[in-house]
Amino acid sequence: MKKILLFSALYLATSALSAQVDTSNANVPALKVSETTVPKPKKKYDLSKRPNDHFLLQIGYTQWLGKPDSIDTKGFSKSINTYFMFDFPFKTTPKFSAAIGLGVGSDHIVFDRDYPDVKAQSNTLQFNYVSKSPDTTYFKKTKLVTTYLEAPVELRYVQNPEKSDKSFKLALGVKVGTMIKAGTRARKLMYLDDNAEKLKNDYLLKESNKKYFNTTRIVGTARVGYGHFTIFGTYQFTNLLKDGAGPELRPFTVGLSIGGL
Repeated sequence: MKKILLFSALYLATSALSAQVDTSNANVPALKVSETTVPKPKKKYDLSKRPNDHFLLQIGYTQWLGKPDSIDTKGFSKSINTYFMFDFPFKTTPKFSAAIGLGVGSDHIVFDRDYPDVKAQSNTLQFNYVSKSPDTTYFKKTKLVTTYLEAPVELRYVQNPEKSDKSFKLALGVKVGTMIKAGTRARKLMYLDDNAEKLKNDYLLKESNKKYFNTTRIVGTARVGYGHFTIFGTYQFTNLLKDGAGPELRPFTVGLSIGGL
């Protein structure tokens, strides 16, 4: 009888413990296994053969901001620039790079009858207007050409660093230049009468002098485009002429860039 009672007591104790364990487990929320995110490896670019605008040729339309009405420009005034540049991609973000180079930039400003007298003895640059009259020299298609040795610097972005010749690209920068030469090229005509029926003389006059010009220039630059072709714009921060040598003229240019290599 004692054995039966002992067995019954053990059974009841075991059942009570089992009930307590089940109850406690029911109140404990199930643990969620967190998923660990594996970081994606950075894409590695092969930049050994990318043609990222190491050579630049630029042709654009140029005018002067601040030009007074007394200066009469006419026709297609242009800029022609050529640069060779070294490109340095950022290691962490190869889509961005810095570039520095060296080249030559020249502005060709066209006048109708005005003649910039760069050889004059006056303190200011004179833009002389000459009209047709008997036995008077008449200037036709005069150009004022300023040429600079320049060092451009650019911060560049390209959408596909491995194939920049087939990708969207953007560049912002500045270029610093020193003047090599400034001068005029003018076709000089002389007629015998007002009707210009008989031509007395016709020759090309070239004169050069840098004394009126600021020989250092600083220019802001921007380019945007696709592949080898970009639209570019420039604005000169420094005055074209020296202080006191004439009006405050600041050249600006809009044109087409062709890049390669």
